[in-house]
Amino acid sequence: MAGPTDRADFAEALVTSGDAVSPEPGARAWFVLWVLCFVYVLNFLDRSLLSILAKPIQDTLHVSDGQLGLIGGLYFGIFYCFISIPVGWLADRTSRAKILALACGIWSAATMACGLASNYAQLAIARMTVGVGEAGGVPPSYAIISDYFPSGRRGTALAIYNLGPPIGAALGIAFGASIAAAYSWRDAFIVLGGIGVVAAVFIALLVREPVRGGLDAPSESAKADIGDVASGFWATIKMYFSRRTLVLAAVASGITQIITYGSGNFGTLFLMREKGMTLEEVALYSSLVTGIGMSAGILVSGQVIDRVARYSKPAYAWVPALSLTLAIPFFMGFVWAPNWQLAVALQIGPTFLNFFYLSSSVTLVQEEVRPDQRVMSGALLLLIMNLTGMGIGPTFVGMMSDYFHATNPANSLQLAYYALTPFYVLAIIVFLWLARELRLESKARRDPQ
Repeated sequence: MAGPTDRADFAEALVTSGDAVSPEPGARAWFVLWVLCFVYVLNFLDRSLLSILAKPIQDTLHVSDGQLGLIGGLYFGIFYCFISIPVGWLADRTSRAKILALACGIWSAATMACGLASNYAQLAIARMTVGVGEAGGVPPSYAIISDYFPSGRRGTALAIYNLGPPIGAALGIAFGASIAAAYSWRDAFIVLGGIGVVAAVFIALLVREPVRGGLDAPSESAKADIGDVASGFWATIKMYFSRRTLVLAAVASGITQIITYGSGNFGTLFLMREKGMTLEEVALYSSLVTGIGMSAGILVSGQVIDRVARYSKPAYAWVPALSLTLAIPFFMGFVWAPNWQLAVALQIGPTFLNFFYLSSSVTLVQEEVRPDQRVMSGALLLLIMNLTGMGIGPTFVGMMSDYFHATNPANSLQLAYYALTPFYVLAIIVFLWLARELRLESKARRDPQ
């Protein structure tokens, strides 16, 4: 069992307020956070390459929108989501840092294999292997960060970590499209996957495993020190699904991801094929909108959550509900825009507002479960989120585009995007339901019968 000196590695100073002692994150905590963020950048960069390079892939391998939607959505999602559960259980009992390094190596090698695919079946198998590797990336990172940063700082820390998707997507658009334009789409997969293989070695060397529960309140960490007792596989699953608030957070986030993955996986193809952008224009303008818009939304939401959730726990739900409400008119305008310049300008709105849910839901789950249940609970959150969003979103858009293509070949993706709009309303309703449950739960804790 780790002692006080181990805790000093990641809690270099203490800020004392009355009887409460709150560890202040030290230099190592911030270093590890940025390393994990960089790994998440690679994770999402590799994941997003398929959608970014959809047009040249279609031209070479002769695949339809529906087939692209399946390998970018359902096929990838099934492996990504279900493998994350046993990986999460294993990481709660072993070194989360080593699991992360191994996972990075697997998904990066599989990304390189995508560039070598000569037909649809080979590309599908390579993408499913990417999903297997990426299943070990995010849940262990959530838990590592939660053991480097104390309550009250986790929302901001997890928001910084969740900059990985926007930075990864932006760099994927910028570098992936640039490499493909200068050379070929195959070279983009091979080069960027190779960077990840090298990064996996550095993860194993640089990321030190923190003490599980070391920064939680004494009464909380005493409940389950990993050295004494760890929750069983089925016990953690039972705990998670018995908590209505945790399930609702995952379901609401999953519905939101139907929109983000559904529109994101076809974003470059939509802008090029129906709005008239070139690959070079996508590499510049679309990457800026994605990188800046998503990053700002995730950072702002993390800071908002840290500020308001300490006074009102329902803020974990009403903050994303409000942001999604504001996003609807911008999304509709983006889809309607008659040219790419206006479309990209309007795209800033949903790109900023669509991702407030992420910091809210991840922080809520990490705050509400025991330290020895964090990786597994994070994996269960991702299971529901991604199986819903990643599994349904791209598949739905691809199938709707194929359906509309028979009668509207020039704007089939536009019509498919319009079909995503009702999911905004559904996500808002479920987040408001979650706000109600959190309010009732808080009231029950204050006024026990």
